[in-house]
Amino acid sequence: MRGARYTMTNQGVRPRLRIVGVVILAAWIGLAALFGLLKPIKNGCTMTYMYPTYIPISVTDGATPPGRYGLYLYHEGWRKIDFKEHLDRLCGVPVLFIPGNAGSYKQARITVRSAAAESDRAYQGGPFERTFYQEASLFRGEGADTESVEYDMPSQYSNRLDWFAVDLEGEHSAMDGRILEEHTEYVVYAIHRILDQYKESHETREREGAAASSNIPHNVILVGHSMGGFVARAAAVHPRLRKSAVQTILTLSSPHQSPPLALQPSLGHYFAKVNREWRKGYEVQTSPGGSHVSEPLLCGVVVVSIAGGYNDYQVRSKLESLDGIVPSSHGFMISSTSMKDVWLSMEHQAILWCNQLVVQVSHTLLSLVDSKTSQPFSDTQMRLWVLTRMLQSALSQSFNGITPMKVSHELPMLASKGSSESQTSTCGLDWREDALDRDLYIQTSTVTILAMDGRRRWLDIESLGSNGKNHFIFVTNLAPCSGVRLHLWPEKEKEKENSNLPVCERVLEVTSKMVLIPAGPAPKQSEPGSQTEQAPPSAVLKLGPEDMQGFRFLTISVAPREAVSGKPPAAVSMAVGQFFNPEEGAMEVSSSSMLLSAYWTKELFLKEDHPLAYNLSFAISLGLLPITLSLKTAGCGIKTSGLPDGETGDLDKDNLCKLRCFPPVALAWDSTSGLHVFPNLYSETIVIDSSPALWSSQSSEKSTVMLLVDPHCSYTANVHVSAPAVSSRFVLLYGPQIVGFSFAITLFTLMRQAHQWDNKQAVPPLLSAVESNLELPSPFLLLAAFPLLSSLFFSFLMAQPFPPLASFTVVSLICYLLANAFISVLIIVSKFVFQASALVHTTVKSKCQALERSSTLASSLVCLKAIRILKLNTTVVMTLVAVTLVSFVHPALGLFVLLASHALCCHNSMFCIMMASRRKEPVDQKTEAERKTRNTSGKQEPLSADTSEKSFVETQADIFNHRHGLLILHLLAAMMFVPSLAAWFQRIGTGQSFPWFADSALCVGVIFHGVMNSRPESSILRSFPSVLGHQLRPHHIYLLAGYYCFFSGLELAPYKVFYAIAALGYISLSLKISQVNNNDLRFRTKSRIHRR
Repeated sequence: MRGARYTMTNQGVRPRLRIVGVVILAAWIGLAALFGLLKPIKNGCTMTYMYPTYIPISVTDGATPPGRYGLYLYHEGWRKIDFKEHLDRLCGVPVLFIPGNAGSYKQARITVRSAAAESDRAYQGGPFERTFYQEASLFRGEGADTESVEYDMPSQYSNRLDWFAVDLEGEHSAMDGRILEEHTEYVVYAIHRILDQYKESHETREREGAAASSNIPHNVILVGHSMGGFVARAAAVHPRLRKSAVQTILTLSSPHQSPPLALQPSLGHYFAKVNREWRKGYEVQTSPGGSHVSEPLLCGVVVVSIAGGYNDYQVRSKLESLDGIVPSSHGFMISSTSMKDVWLSMEHQAILWCNQLVVQVSHTLLSLVDSKTSQPFSDTQMRLWVLTRMLQSALSQSFNGITPMKVSHELPMLASKGSSESQTSTCGLDWREDALDRDLYIQTSTVTILAMDGRRRWLDIESLGSNGKNHFIFVTNLAPCSGVRLHLWPEKEKEKENSNLPVCERVLEVTSKMVLIPAGPAPKQSEPGSQTEQAPPSAVLKLGPEDMQGFRFLTISVAPREAVSGKPPAAVSMAVGQFFNPEEGAMEVSSSSMLLSAYWTKELFLKEDHPLAYNLSFAISLGLLPITLSLKTAGCGIKTSGLPDGETGDLDKDNLCKLRCFPPVALAWDSTSGLHVFPNLYSETIVIDSSPALWSSQSSEKSTVMLLVDPHCSYTANVHVSAPAVSSRFVLLYGPQIVGFSFAITLFTLMRQAHQWDNKQAVPPLLSAVESNLELPSPFLLLAAFPLLSSLFFSFLMAQPFPPLASFTVVSLICYLLANAFISVLIIVSKFVFQASALVHTTVKSKCQALERSSTLASSLVCLKAIRILKLNTTVVMTLVAVTLVSFVHPALGLFVLLASHALCCHNSMFCIMMASRRKEPVDQKTEAERKTRNTSGKQEPLSADTSEKSFVETQADIFNHRHGLLILHLLAAMMFVPSLAAWFQRIGTGQSFPWFADSALCVGVIFHGVMNSRPESSILRSFPSVLGHQLRPHHIYLLAGYYCFFSGLELAPYKVFYAIAALGYISLSLKISQVNNNDLRFRTKSRIHRR
């Protein structure tokens, strides 16, 4: 007995070295991640100011809107208005805003007010300047044919936007699939109600004799935030939606691939259902014979997904991608870090009010309005072309260098002096020939311009571009066309030969190849009257040998200061160009250097006259290992300040160099989230919102950062991996994977327990089972490495691209260890609770027995023997109650009942063990001698799992360990429904509907698994029939279920673990029914024989 008690208390509670290691690793990552997530974020956004008024839209007669939600119309202005009169004059373009999780029209007022206020100002102020549209990118790669689109930007928008918002009562749509479906149904109703309201307003104006100012709208633009963006897409494929009622959808930080919290099965099912309908919606409808029937159902719908970037902790860019859902000919995803005039990463809620983004979205929606109809363009390619032109920047889309933008207008040429050829300028500015001062001839490979002097610099491509320096890069803060122009000139002999050709064919202007980059803060003076710091670059041009082939000279023409179109010139003018060799600027940072930089900072020294552009290649994705890149100016050719001693003050070398060197700029690229720009880079954490090392990852492990630094200055660069940033990114990216692995590990522990029982051994404690599964090589390789190899084999069978092998394996194994740590902590805490409660119960019981000997009345009141009534078939009662709650109230409540049953059984077993240890009864020597005699006799009977002789403490220990494993497994399942339960409690008293059938059916299977396998000796899974002549034991079944949960974690779909657990339950139910029908008594419940 003492040996059994020692095994129960010490072997099960005292953690082994492996458990200690994984718990310490998990604690370190968790604390670092918490520090990184709680660290304040500087997003650079400015606030939007507005004066809102909300007009409720009444329900029409006979209409029955679903739910208890509301619809409102936004009006900008502080004056009091007549609601009915305002609705009668409704004639704009309808835009419906759909809030996300926990959103209502009151909570979402920031978005509606910001967008509506800015769109109203944009409508009154008109479009952007012409230079914006010349600078905007038309490059889309694959997708729509934008070359054939003819579009002239009007000088004034033709119609205003009418912003509507739905009030969804602040319900948590991200936590429950039923709520998400109800929101979709109401949005469909709201769309119909908005279109009907425009029709009613038009009829009212006709009755009053007012002339119709515009056409009646037939579709509504949908703008959704977070889950509201997915609701917008779900409404577009709803069977009750009118045809062509939705043609344009704009989403802000909205998940499209899967829910952010993929815990509830109904959420995963609903996302899969909607995405499946969208894929079918873009397929051509054909008859069974294969003939063409009709166009795709969604052929007129365009979707744009705007992601918040790496600062959005709630929804990652990978979830916001439209890949595999919307073809590139009908939509695209763009990160706010890559948007024209935005260039910022923002938090999940900040994207609602960030003025830079709101202004851009407002002008984009207004640009969709056709001047002929005063309604959005009906042509799909036209709307996509406008959205592309307004949102996408001209920066690199492939990041193999810098891709030049495509523009629809050629920028003007600049003829040589004395040329009589006339030129046409689409720039709006005419540089006179005598406006330029004398030409300058540059003899060095690097040219610097520090003033708008109106001069033209000549660079000899043949001489300056020798020695491998056949690439040219140019950065400036001057505006292309109006501030600076670049041209390529042929050799003089060729120019004479082609003298009859027009100038536009003899001289090529390459100004149109310049792309804009976001500039940092404006330069400042160190003191009044002193020299101003260098300005940050705002445009960059890169020319390769293929661009300069056939030309001899490159000219850089700077406009005179007075020729800047009447605008005040820049405080500081800066332009630097350089012929360089790309191989000299290529630097590799190995994976070992990145990992070691967390403890030893890696330093790089950039000498003066270095390449202007550096390509830093990191072996590990910056989405997984963010780095902190610090640049400190080491020198800039200034030996002394030139001031007498005692007058230099605080003007040190670093401040002096800032007067000469322009601020560095870093450009980081990711194929999923796009471009990330870091201006004024002196000490910045560089992170990209990628999702590397996943089973579905297709991008390369490497990350490339282009660093633009002043070649006149020397720098000391420090590369350091930030532990808090790495930990927070790891938890955000791979949290769902850890959840799926946690279920797999729990099933593996049940497998270990079942295997020990089948081998006629005691059921091991959970912590011992977890520790045994971490042993190398056999258990660990079988349970962790084998599923990873199987996933790669499945990718090969499905003809899917392989993930990056090294990072995929390392990250998956780390997630597996973290899941082991989480389960270990859960086991330790739960066992401590049971031991504490059993100790209290034992103490009360002992005092109760003492009082029983002195007072029968006290015994009847304290001992509470009436509790024994509950022993009357409690399993049947518990099962009926749990199934009823799961089917008709909420799944979590039924699972809590199952947990209560497990907890009560564990408590009773622990209590019995402690009471037996308190009695301290001596071991019966005679009985012990008889046992030894029987064991040593030749007529020894074989022991069976059901009749082997065990002590009372050993039997209770087996029951506790087995039931404890079931409790941990079903506790994890119940925790998956806790967010949904919180949303359910919020809706109490408002007419809840029944749970989804899928959720109820899966949870009923979980209950059956817990009920029919509640005792180790009576597990119904032991009666599983043979397969191909091999008997499947319970540990085989648990192993297969654990593998399925492992794959669910790799797929980032932890809700699929319910399929495996429910399958165990329904298999148990089927075996039980089969036994009853066959009158098979072999596996009836019977207790093991034990000694008192």
